[in-house]
Amino acid sequence: MTTNQPRSGYTLPVFACAAAVAALQYLKNKNQLIQQVTIDLIKPAQIVNIPIEQIACLTDYSVLAITRSDPGDNLDLTRNTPIWAMVEWVKNLPSHSPEKARESQLSDHIVIQGGEGIGYDEKTGHTAIYRYAKQLLLANLEKQLQPQDRILITFILPEGKQLATRTSNAAFGIVEGLSLLGTTGISQPLTVPEQLEQYQTLLQQKAQEVDCLVFCIGENGLDFAQKIGIPPKQIVKTANWLGPMLVTASLAGVQSILLLGYHGKLIKLAGGIFHTHHHLADGRLEILTAYAAKVGLPTIDLQRILNQETAENGLQLLRELETITGENWVNRVYKAIATAIDHRSQTYIYTHCEKNVKVGSLMFDRKRKMIITSEIADTLLQQICYSNLNHS
Repeated sequence: MTTNQPRSGYTLPVFACAAAVAALQYLKNKNQLIQQVTIDLIKPAQIVNIPIEQIACLTDYSVLAITRSDPGDNLDLTRNTPIWAMVEWVKNLPSHSPEKARESQLSDHIVIQGGEGIGYDEKTGHTAIYRYAKQLLLANLEKQLQPQDRILITFILPEGKQLATRTSNAAFGIVEGLSLLGTTGISQPLTVPEQLEQYQTLLQQKAQEVDCLVFCIGENGLDFAQKIGIPPKQIVKTANWLGPMLVTASLAGVQSILLLGYHGKLIKLAGGIFHTHHHLADGRLEILTAYAAKVGLPTIDLQRILNQETAENGLQLLRELETITGENWVNRVYKAIATAIDHRSQTYIYTHCEKNVKVGSLMFDRKRKMIITSEIADTLLQQICYSNLNHS
């Protein structure tokens, strides 16, 4: 019996770049038939062909090209999403101003901007097109331009705004759409069991060197851990599999675990939810409301928290109530949540493998500002810092 190997695909920036390349080529020679374009991925060093779905002139000076996302055999919400790129000849590149924050100049020849469905930072206004996407565009477009050429590229994701509601983008200030985000052009096909197995293998390797691990929930947790000086040898990325990773750590002989992550993820553990992907379980606002009730927040304010759209909005409401009432509601509510996370995590471990492991929790907000550390987390952080100083 043979099984088909999972098929790899490409990340969203690759398809955006392909649409831009196709539009530029058509703009330069409107009679050519373009069914695919060749793209240098840079990372990895690989040349690939990307299909072009549709292409058309809008005016004598602008062309629109459309590709469609294909991430391979991955659980990716952008699968089959159309990506549009409109390329326009311009006499002069647009001048930069606060009103044009969504524009970004790549070179003397190229300016890019986010259109409908491309997210932007609500604080700065900057479009959510990141480093790898810009490198990709520059490498594949610049070589096709003459010294006198100037182009403006507008990227559009018609389904981007709708798809963004199924992500945590808004919690981190990216609104109105998706990001052109990635560090590589290849979207590696890993099934859920394979992904979990890889995380568990890395955990077991680190458990051979240290008896205290720091679990980072997602890239934001990883970034936060590095910024506060957690040694890399103690950092373990967990994604959403908190339950299996806690058990794996305990069976590997780990004595203590610091859970570090965005409060909108970690708060689920206080409700007994140990797989934190929103497709499986949510309940964040219900949990926040329950613990706010536990520490005595008035009923009228509990109703307001429950009616918020996100946990981040709930946190902001608590901060506003602090200003109005003078009560330290954030600390009181989140201290109760952190204590519950510690207790439920330790109970979860003991229930599944009869191991006593010390678990502490640290939560931060969307600006990566620390909200709370539990008492156990305070102790673990001191131990980590002391051990790091002794070995530096």
